[in-house]
Amino acid sequence: MKNTTHWNERKNSMFLMRCALLVCLLLVCSLSSEAQRLMWWNVENLFDCKDDSQHEDEEFLPESDRHWTLGRYWHKLDNIARVVAAVGEERGWPALVGLGEVENDSCLFDLTRRSPLRTAGYEFLITEGPDKRGVEVGLLYQPEHFQMEGHEGLRVPSAEEGLRPTRDILHAWGRLASGDLMHVFAVHFPSRAGSGHEGNRNRLLAAQTLRKAIESLRGEKILVMGDFNAEPEDPIFREIMGHDALLVSLMPLDRKERRKVRGTYVFQKQWSFLDHILVSREMMPLVRGKVQVAQFSFLLNEEGVPWRTYRGPVYQGGYSDHLPLWLDLSGE
Repeated sequence: MKNTTHWNERKNSMFLMRCALLVCLLLVCSLSSEAQRLMWWNVENLFDCKDDSQHEDEEFLPESDRHWTLGRYWHKLDNIARVVAAVGEERGWPALVGLGEVENDSCLFDLTRRSPLRTAGYEFLITEGPDKRGVEVGLLYQPEHFQMEGHEGLRVPSAEEGLRPTRDILHAWGRLASGDLMHVFAVHFPSRAGSGHEGNRNRLLAAQTLRKAIESLRGEKILVMGDFNAEPEDPIFREIMGHDALLVSLMPLDRKERRKVRGTYVFQKQWSFLDHILVSREMMPLVRGKVQVAQFSFLLNEEGVPWRTYRGPVYQGGYSDHLPLWLDLSGE
């Protein structure tokens, strides 16, 4: 345990110095970058330290078994800021950043106004769904690169079907720097863990809700990003993309390429692709290259898997149990 703690502290110290240089570089790159980078990341339980009587957030309070203190909360925000900076190292700050497992708008206010991310000038949106734990889906955006025209939360009718309520789907639309109107959907589908048939039904219901919204926008430029809690071969993607190919998956489907990338999440030492980015065919002319999985060494622990904030109830001080994705779009 002592060696592991020393190893983690050394990684943090080294990356803090690197992050300071990154922030300076990003300020320059953001003024001259031709392409716009978009990012998705499930940040794993970004909770504030205040009790919300309407949600089951008791495990993330200072007096809980996890001892979720203000110091740990601010360390988590700093970690998120460092990762966003690293993803944007080549292109400047990502124009859009979708985030999963965020408790409320206070967390995003602290992230965008009071963490190292404050220099990026992000505005933010967040859903207000019925999830029992209170976790939501958020979106950070830079107004100069994505001119917001509207947004809404799409309710997945889980409770009406006798299922556990799940997160809303965040739908935002606005204009890129190129002038193109783009619809963005950020999603966090119901979990697979211990849910069996009910979890599959709930994910299918979320997929149908997303598909209905997409069909109403046929012919528009659409980008969907999020944690689908499903591998690329899962039947829910046939439901989302449809037989008439409304959407195109940008995740690596070739087995050889997937072995090289491994995945975005690890459970019992098995890698999975649970996070995905999909686009409409109308978006394809703007897409530059393939979706990238951020496999930065500082995001991994000594076992080579995502360095989590907690392992069970034990605080690790890491980043998340998921790895981020990013995609570049033409800025022209």
